[in-house]
Amino acid sequence: MDRNYQIIKRPLITEKTTMIAENNTYAFEVLKDADKVEVKNAIEAIFNVKVEKVNILNQSGKTKRFRGKPGKRNDVKKAYVRLQEGQALDLTAGL
Repeated sequence: MDRNYQIIKRPLITEKTTMIAENNTYAFEVLKDADKVEVKNAIEAIFNVKVEKVNILNQSGKTKRFRGKPGKRNDVKKAYVRLQEGQALDLTAGL
């Protein structure tokens, strides 16, 4: 399998990401060891678009209670990708 498809785990489709999509910015969950350059190259190769900027954040998992016992959600690495003017992604279409 191509590494590009391993780097990009899934698109994040939430209320917040739908609102920022109006500004040509999209959010993806990525591999923990991926960097900005790898994410940019993967998005450009998979979706055939030009990326202007990539911001990455590491989100720590929350400590919650599961069935009365303390537990922890998984840590997640997110990438916010801004496309160049005139570019767009249709995340609802199948890959």
